Amino acid sequence: MTDAPVLSVLHDGWGELVLNRPDRRNALAPQSAADLREGLAALLASGARVILLRGEGGTFCSGLDVDLFRGGGDWAADWTGFHRDLYACPAVIICALERYAINAGAALALASDLMVASEDAVLTVGEAAIGMHAPMNLAWLRLRAPESVAAQLALGAGRMRGSDLHRLGLAWALVPDSGVLDHAREAAGRMAAWPAGTLAGIKAALRRPLPEGGDVFDAVQARPGEAGAAPSRVARPHIGG
Repeated sequence: MTDAPVLSVLHDGWGELVLNRPDRRNALAPQSAADLREGLAALLASGARVILLRGEGGTFCSGLDVDLFRGGGDWAADWTGFHRDLYACPAVIICALERYAINAGAALALASDLMVASEDAVLTVGEAAIGMHAPMNLAWLRLRAPESVAAQLALGAGRMRGSDLHRLGLAWALVPDSGVLDHAREAAGRMAAWPAGTLAGIKAALRRPLPEGGDVFDAVQARPGEAGAAPSRVARPHIGG
């Protein structure tokens, strides 16, 4: 294991994007966003159809490493860019949520298509309590959750345990603490073996807006690149700086 803040590991048809600062509970460094973008692009270029997003050492992500961000910097453009990359990503993103995902870490967890959470994991969207707007968390919550659930997290600076995330539909699977990574890896490998193009096609259909004059059946039957698919008109969440 190297000391790079982000690692990318390619397997057969799937890959792992690893937050690799376990001594800081995988808090994000200023370089992390650029490295995440590079790692994601490398895995996609190598043919990964499923990507597991996880933290090294049994913790997902404790947010920004505030000691490293006090001097400012231009990291925000890459942070926003990475979330746009995730939104446009044709591969299925699985998050292995171990222990906790706080603020910026919560945004990464919520950006995943499927979340495997431990029973005692905690996801916190706490930016309101420190005077921040939380644009990434808000963007993904608007896509993933009804307003009532989003309000509990974003307005109340709320904490949700894995069991609540699963009950509310934000987590796909709920497993014992020791089994999160094994469960997520098994799922990624299994799904990567499915017929090529199936997952990307379904994911694109789920994101596709209703065509003008059409209905939901028109939207989900059109394949990317076909008439009516309108790939350039896919609605994006409003992701600001």
